[in-house]
Amino acid sequence: MLGHAGHAGPDGIDRACAAVSALTCALINALSDLCGERIRADTGSGMTVVEWEDLSDGGKLLVDAWFLGVSDIDREYKCIEFQ
Repeated sequence: MLGHAGHAGPDGIDRACAAVSALTCALINALSDLCGERIRADTGSGMTVVEWEDLSDGGKLLVDAWFLGVSDIDREYKCIEFQ
């Protein structure tokens, strides 16, 4: 996913980036803390990469909910390129 940053409004707040970042942090925390999933998350490179091998049904549901959330953000701001 690219392109969600750099869309600050007239007030200087980049709502799309903040929303995607919040949803992604929540996903990482929920996968590990709520579902006990074994994930690898790299957030130090200016982008976030989350990797896993097998997810439980709960983990899959969390990822699906995250995707719905970022898709809604993209519908509003037309700023995300999914890869």
